[in-house]
Amino acid sequence: MRLDLIAIIVEDYDPAIEFFTRALGFDLVEDSPSLTNDGRPKRWVVVRPPGAQTGVLLARADGGHQTAAIGDQAAGRVGFFLHVDEFDAAYERMTDAGVEFVTRPRTEPYGRVAVFLDIAGNRWDLLGPADRPNQQ
Repeated sequence: MRLDLIAIIVEDYDPAIEFFTRALGFDLVEDSPSLTNDGRPKRWVVVRPPGAQTGVLLARADGGHQTAAIGDQAAGRVGFFLHVDEFDAAYERMTDAGVEFVTRPRTEPYGRVAVFLDIAGNRWDLLGPADRPNQQ
């Protein structure tokens, strides 16, 4: 058993693909035409961190209810967690790519962490090893 995909509701596919691949360094695994249940065109878009098994399905909002959920899928909490081996390098690369961090990096018992927003406004933790216990 494994968790294969999680879905993130986005406004549109192409800007979301650009954010996840360029700013976060994910791989574009699939971008295929598809149809909604009632026959309207959509796309099946999957991105995944290099080497990861679980991917992110980028789902374009369809209708008012889904549009209202863009950026608030976890009700204002951090809902997604991206673990990296080299925290400082990832933080710098993401900052240079324009990723918005809403907290400064800090060290917690579980590792280095900083909260950032994805293209939709969802909160993510960037997590790395606690290799600098005295740095706040």
